Amino acid sequence: MPRANIAWEARLASMKLLRDAYAAFNARDIDAALGTMHPDVVWPNGMEGGYVHGHDAVRAYWTRQWDVIDPHVEPRRFTTVEPGRVVVDVHQVVRDRAGAIVTDQMVQHVYVIEDGVIRRMEIRTPTPRTSSAGRRRGSRPRAASARGARGWRRG
Repeated sequence: MPRANIAWEARLASMKLLRDAYAAFNARDIDAALGTMHPDVVWPNGMEGGYVHGHDAVRAYWTRQWDVIDPHVEPRRFTTVEPGRVVVDVHQVVRDRAGAIVTDQMVQHVYVIEDGVIRRMEIRTPTPRTSSAGRRRGSRPRAASARGARGWRRG
């Protein structure tokens, strides 16, 4: 199989994996979401800062998170920046438990994918003049803080 086809198939597989992960997260199907991740995944803790490590820690984090807020994330654009590294532009809407919108914004999720599963994820907030597809050459999005100015990040 030609090299270009292999790269294209790898990109398609990554997009499917990530779409499945977002769908499972939004459906609150923790087991299905964890099925897209390496057992020792490194995942950002958008509420408390830092990272959690492994399936049990992600499960505990999401359970705490969903007791406090109701996040919904929709992937809008996938960009493979290098083999195994994908930037996803995401529309994130977070509601409090009463249903009021806490934050409605675009963020970037940066994934490392190894052996067909998510190994690591980071959250970034794109600057106003950048996106994963529209960045000027050589520029990189800045890292997001654990909390945004108005609310929680998806995690």
